[in-house]
Amino acid sequence: MAEVKPERYRYDEPLAGYTSFRIGGPADLLVEVNTRAELAELVGYCERTGLPWFFLGRGTNVLVDDAGFRGVVLRLGPDFARITAEDHCLRAGAAAPLALVAETAARHGLSGLEFAAGIPGSLGGGIFMNAGSYGGELKDVVVAAEVYQPGTGFASLNREELQFGYRSSILQKTGGILVEALLRLTPGDEAAIRARMKELNAQRRAKQPLEYPSAGSVFKRPEGAFAGKLIEEAGLKGRRIGQAQVSPKHAGFIVNLGGATARDVLALIEEVQTAVFQRTGFRLEPEIRILRRE
Repeated sequence: MAEVKPERYRYDEPLAGYTSFRIGGPADLLVEVNTRAELAELVGYCERTGLPWFFLGRGTNVLVDDAGFRGVVLRLGPDFARITAEDHCLRAGAAAPLALVAETAARHGLSGLEFAAGIPGSLGGGIFMNAGSYGGELKDVVVAAEVYQPGTGFASLNREELQFGYRSSILQKTGGILVEALLRLTPGDEAAIRARMKELNAQRRAKQPLEYPSAGSVFKRPEGAFAGKLIEEAGLKGRRIGQAQVSPKHAGFIVNLGGATARDVLALIEEVQTAVFQRTGFRLEPEIRILRRE
């Protein structure tokens, strides 16, 4: 790993500050890479030596174990956060905040990302899980992506090859790391685009517990139902274990009231899953990723 600059190595680095849940113990090593060569070298080293590794974006959809992670946590640096406009498209690095990508689209009078203006994660994380809200999903605008596949190298994948599904993509199966994406948008009126973004963000503030740390919606929407509604009907709205709570504002969220542990959150997730299944027969599947110690 000689080519990665030493100042970008952080040993025994607490991960709570790198996640929106504000929960999690230390990683043995956290490394920020700023070039494709560094990325390939680091992942290649881990693969060759059998060293466990985990790719972390902006940490908005992750719950980290209280004991941290025995291995290397990899993050993309600011050189992977560039955004450029090309005709009716945006080319953006995977580390670019999704909200900033949406703002850039609005500034260029490009419509199609209004739904993403309030989503807190990175573009890479959003594409990894096909993030969406208010009727829009990233699969609607992504036309191509550059991906680093461990053991294979860099490749360009088109929309079909990314195999988007509900909160899923091929990257979840292959372990590929998204580096950059091309988004095709629709010319529109900047004022109208911004008005729609403002409207959707107002709805988010009214309906979601943005005042507390969380990882957003904890569960995927089961077919034919809504997770939050099922949880509320099971009488679990406001249910609390330790400092983790099913939000009284939106039952689809589990929030950190201050000092919550991963153990608290996992116990609450299990209780919710059990109660909802016993009452309705629906099995709630977590939408968040769980990074365990080893």
